[in-house]
Amino acid sequence: MDKKLKVGILGATGMVGQRFIVLLENHPWFEVVAVAASPRSAGKSYQEAVEGRWKMDTPIPEAVKDLKLLNVNEVEEVASQVDFVFSAVDMSKDEIKKIEEAYAKTETPVVSNNSAHRWTPDVPMIIPEINPEATDVIKYQKERLGTKRGFIAVKPNCSIQSYTPVLTAWKEFEPYEVVATTYQAISGAGKTFKDWPEMQGNIIPFISGEEEKSEKEPLKVWGHVDDEKKEIVAADAPLITTQCIRVPVLYGHTAAVFVKFRKNPTKEQLIEKLAAFSGEPQKLQLPNAPKQFIQYLEEDDRPQVSKDVYYENGFGVSVGRLREDTVYDWKFVGLSHNTVRGAAGGAVLCAELLTAKKFITAK
Repeated sequence: MDKKLKVGILGATGMVGQRFIVLLENHPWFEVVAVAASPRSAGKSYQEAVEGRWKMDTPIPEAVKDLKLLNVNEVEEVASQVDFVFSAVDMSKDEIKKIEEAYAKTETPVVSNNSAHRWTPDVPMIIPEINPEATDVIKYQKERLGTKRGFIAVKPNCSIQSYTPVLTAWKEFEPYEVVATTYQAISGAGKTFKDWPEMQGNIIPFISGEEEKSEKEPLKVWGHVDDEKKEIVAADAPLITTQCIRVPVLYGHTAAVFVKFRKNPTKEQLIEKLAAFSGEPQKLQLPNAPKQFIQYLEEDDRPQVSKDVYYENGFGVSVGRLREDTVYDWKFVGLSHNTVRGAAGGAVLCAELLTAKKFITAK
């Protein structure tokens, strides 16, 4: 790419916004030129705005420290400075829907980490290795919005990343019933232990809205574009039931998963499919594409958050403890980084895919 695309980050001061800032430092294709947040932060430098609440392990990148925060509600002003935006705004769902469409209508593509548009029928919900063809629906969304280059694309919930790629790798064996319990890090709530000391040594067996997302969103990811309806139609199988539990871990969502198959794979076949699974990001050699998307670990005590959460810089998925079950056919444990693969990083990889496919271009 001759010249880097100019990027804006909406909701730049929150935890996911901060992760975007860190991931985009020295990105070969993208350069952060605009940061936007709530009106109360507007006018401050980025460094001033996040003082005392910078949650990342690494320092604030020098290139953004002095960027002046824009008011996220001043859509035209922000859009005029960028080629596309990442959205991580903290608003109500209705407000998010409205503001993301407003940006798209300024002919500014929006790649969103938010859940508001995940079930908008003509908005693609993308895990780049699994359903790059979902981008085919964008032409119908542009028709509806009346745009030439503006559109919205979203990434799915962080909770599904540690098992949906695994089930996709095993698609030919026809998984039809899945039970998944996710053990989710506190950063998924935008918190650190400093913010949430009561999570030390604690488990909370409820995360609002998470179980519905964990059961339904994989079905949209596995869906197809219906050209008559001009929308994505979700798959109707497998049947997934989940429980989502908050645990005292900073980064990393772990899933304990049980699967029934219509066909009868061997353990060797299942592991072979995991190792061989790749997609468009690997084929296109996108900047953040993990070389090996899914790794299988033979040790009985893996995957572990402390050892495996940053596998492939947090863009990969780790799987272990694959064994036959007495009630279901097979069971396994999966692990993914919830703010890299599961949030900001998944959106960055999605933007890389959209750029490689010419959906995102310089204005």
